[in-house]
Amino acid sequence: MKNTIIAPSVLAADFANLQRDIEMINASQADWFHIDIMDGVFVPNISFGMPVLEAITKHAKKTIDVHLMIVDPDRYIKTFAALGSNVLTVHYEACTHLHRTLQAIKAEGMKAGVALNPHTSIDLLEDVINDIDMVCIMSVNPGFGGQSFIENTYSKIEKLKALINRKNASTLIEIDGGVTDKNAAQLVKAGADVLVAGNFVFKAANPTQTISDLKQLTSF
Repeated sequence: MKNTIIAPSVLAADFANLQRDIEMINASQADWFHIDIMDGVFVPNISFGMPVLEAITKHAKKTIDVHLMIVDPDRYIKTFAALGSNVLTVHYEACTHLHRTLQAIKAEGMKAGVALNPHTSIDLLEDVINDIDMVCIMSVNPGFGGQSFIENTYSKIEKLKALINRKNASTLIEIDGGVTDKNAAQLVKAGADVLVAGNFVFKAANPTQTISDLKQLTSF
């Protein structure tokens, strides 16, 4: 049975009750914490930085999946490792020397992820797929929560899965943006391993039950 990883996006949490929401994820069937770091330059929004991440990792008891939507991420690799990141994802579009960046992330003991914007082709990862632990396919344009899911995502997942299989890589596929109970099963059937869910979880009447429902929907 496939065990899909569910990663609630802390960007959608109630920042005035952040510890409460962290404890909710700890107690739920969620597998990872997904944490978006935005700089207002690479994307048109600013989320939160190191002090908030440090506060989160102090209470979190599950894998910390950090998604850097920032320019020049190499400057901060050591910092995010020190703050407790387990998976560090950088954007293909923000890395001039992607292979070097991946090696630097792994040298700090973290898993290395690469995120692709909706317009970025899977083919660009051909030469580095064996060095990538996880590819994050953006199924919305990065920068804001609550956007509509981009339907072309399914074919991108299938192309990426074919590349992974062809290269005999062990890369995970993560989907970030617009994930709900309406598309979760189809995403996993297309080849997704990790589903990031923000508003769908935190705006629900019962977030814990919503996470449980996502787990059940994607276990087959």
